[in-house]
Amino acid sequence: MSDPLISMAGQPFVPHADLTGAVPGSAGPRPDLSVVIPVYNEEEGLQALFDRLYPALDKLAAERALRYEIVFINDGSRDRSPQMLAGQYRLRPEVTRVVLFNGNYGQHMAILAGFERARGEMVITLDADLQNPPEEIAPIVEAMRQGHDYVGTIRRNRQDSAWRRYASRAMNRLRERITRIRMTDQGCMMRGYSRHIISLINQCHEVNTFIPALAYTFAQRPIEIEIGHEERAAGESKYSAYKLMRLNFDLVTGFSVVPLELFSMAGLALSLVSAAFVLLLAWRRIFLGSEAEGVFTLFAILFFLMGVALFGIGLLGEYIGRIYQQVRQRPRFVVQAFLDGSNARDD
Repeated sequence: MSDPLISMAGQPFVPHADLTGAVPGSAGPRPDLSVVIPVYNEEEGLQALFDRLYPALDKLAAERALRYEIVFINDGSRDRSPQMLAGQYRLRPEVTRVVLFNGNYGQHMAILAGFERARGEMVITLDADLQNPPEEIAPIVEAMRQGHDYVGTIRRNRQDSAWRRYASRAMNRLRERITRIRMTDQGCMMRGYSRHIISLINQCHEVNTFIPALAYTFAQRPIEIEIGHEERAAGESKYSAYKLMRLNFDLVTGFSVVPLELFSMAGLALSLVSAAFVLLLAWRRIFLGSEAEGVFTLFAILFFLMGVALFGIGLLGEYIGRIYQQVRQRPRFVVQAFLDGSNARDD
């Protein structure tokens, strides 16, 4: 028998948070802290997350005299994750809110949906795999109470394979040179955002974006702090090599046109070199006569230029594809139901 909390649906509408952070349909006192957690096929590790997350937040609430809420977003999980989230909602309905997607839209779309439901003055994103311990929420809250509107994080003693650490470091350096956005550890999604930053993000309707970079462009007092990092509690990483590559494409093409400018300059340089080479070949033809020894050299140069041209077409296609996805104005995600007493809606 299906769970009535999961099968319910309402009339869709498009929400917009205003600059004060008010969310239509919200009720009760605004919490001080919202923790936004996307969930995708995390059945094996969800209970371990519950067992550590709620005690950590209860302790933080008692020590810092703050109210909190947790917003889970089920990103089209095909396992028992939705049922487990519904069960947790029944256990702690006063602090638990659940957004149920009708399909898989990706981590960043899930976080954006959580931002639209979050009511806290401080919003912290957290992965469900426990690689970033819930106990590390406290130092982020402390940094935000010191006046920082965006708190980035750097994983301490990172528990990933060597190739992944080196590849991430190389991509971070390349991305920083291209976009001028400073993020020491772009792969860590445990970050803190002020209500002002969340309100600005909620006004953006980009189909492809990278949330930490978007927040950084809005931040006035950003900071980075170190946090702990652990091995996954259960399951496997949802980020394949292809998804990581796509994420970096979105990051670079979504925040800079430098790749197009670099390619334009490279095209100009190659055109000048090609013109000089044509003049050289013409001079050798006139003064040295017909030559056959340079055929393979010409083929090599031709294939190189073809490769450059195809790469340029692909790069241009990335930008055109982003425009194409944006102008269709399709919903970025479709919400099946909310477990917080409100109506369902799309965005």
